[in-house]
Amino acid sequence: MTRRTWIPTRLRALSSACIVLTTVSLLGGCAAHRPPPPIAGVVWQVSLATTDPVGQWDRLGARELLVQWMVVDDTAFLPGLPGHRADAAPDWDRIASEPWAERVIVGLVGRSSEREARADVAGLAARSAELARRPMPVAVSGWYFPVEVDPSWQGAADLGPLLADLPRPLWLSVYDRQNIGPEAFADWLETWVPADVGILFQDGVGEHVRGPAAARDYFTSMERRLGRHRVGMIAEAFRPAGNGRFRGATADELRAQLDHYRDVRLYLFDGPHYVPDEVVAALLGGA
Repeated sequence: MTRRTWIPTRLRALSSACIVLTTVSLLGGCAAHRPPPPIAGVVWQVSLATTDPVGQWDRLGARELLVQWMVVDDTAFLPGLPGHRADAAPDWDRIASEPWAERVIVGLVGRSSEREARADVAGLAARSAELARRPMPVAVSGWYFPVEVDPSWQGAADLGPLLADLPRPLWLSVYDRQNIGPEAFADWLETWVPADVGILFQDGVGEHVRGPAAARDYFTSMERRLGRHRVGMIAEAFRPAGNGRFRGATADELRAQLDHYRDVRLYLFDGPHYVPDEVVAALLGGA
């Protein structure tokens, strides 16, 4: 920490006031932290164990829900779709009425195994196009093709034509576990992402692939290269818990992460699993 031994006269009164306010804050009189930047929405990774998302993410600004998929591993979470119907289907009417789901980016057809998804990407795209033609029980603001992409996948170059039949606005999620760097990553995206498809960048902070400052550098490079309207950030709201498991990030961990993402189209992964009401309250300075 830089030591300061001299304060200009015109700032002394302000500095004294700051000392008083800081002391009050430490005693619990007011919040010690500024609130996190408002988020655009939360991601929900639907599973048989999580079909009833409940939370107060709208207090953080969320008005958009990104549903990762409507069909995964041939299990459908929407009535009337081909495949096995989930035993406990989500209450879409209730979800659509939530303030954090005023708008919904609808995830299409995917697989929980990345390897299997990439091996069947043409089939998933065809089934996704069929799914997107069906009526949806939510206010659709966009579509998400749930096959995640990174520079190690040679098949990424073939994705463009497969996405042609999917509706727009369309989003893909991308990540960089190899840490090839912001500029190289943006260069790579520009070689294959169709000009009318948006990118959601997984920041890598949850798995300690990089810190949030480096993630913001990635975002800045993508925004400059692809355009502001085509880029969003997925903040990983989890941390390793050992033995291949994960826990939700604490409020302090999440605050330090999100503070780097001001003025960013921001989504939390994953709201229902990792961002309970207690963390929301703590982020906002509540008890």
